[in-house]
Amino acid sequence: MSDIPSNKPYLIRALHQWCTDFGFTPFIAVFVDAGVEVPMEYVKNNEIVLNLSLEACHQLQLENDWISFQARFGGIPRKIMVPVSHVLAIYARENGQGMSFPFDPSQARDLHVADSSDEAPEKPKSAKPSLRIVK
Repeated sequence: MSDIPSNKPYLIRALHQWCTDFGFTPFIAVFVDAGVEVPMEYVKNNEIVLNLSLEACHQLQLENDWISFQARFGGIPRKIMVPVSHVLAIYARENGQGMSFPFDPSQARDLHVADSSDEAPEKPKSAKPSLRIVK
C-alpha cells in the first residue's frame, strides 16, 4: 500500500481550517535544513515556529508537497517555502490543540539535491510520534 499518498498535507489543511474557523492562530513547527527556505536568524536547534494565520501570511498555499507564503520578519517581507515532510506539528497557539507528526530524515533527503552532505539530518527531539486529539 505504499502507493497511497500521505494524509499529512490533508491533516495540516484540516487543522489550519479548524483554527481559522474558531478564531485560533495556527502555528506550525518545522524542522529546518537545506531544503527549507526560512529566515535562518529565527531558527533555533534546527527548528522554527511559523504563524500561518491569514493576518500574518500573504499568498498562503497549503499544497500536498509544499507550504509557501510571504510574511514579514522584523518588518522585512520574506518568501517562505516549507516541504510538508518537514512539518513537525500544527497547533493552535491559544490552547496547544493540534497534531504532531513523526519526522523521517529519508524523506527530507529526497527533497533537496543541493545538500552535498552524506549524513542524514539529525532527528529533532520534538519529533517523536504522537497524536493530540482535537476536541
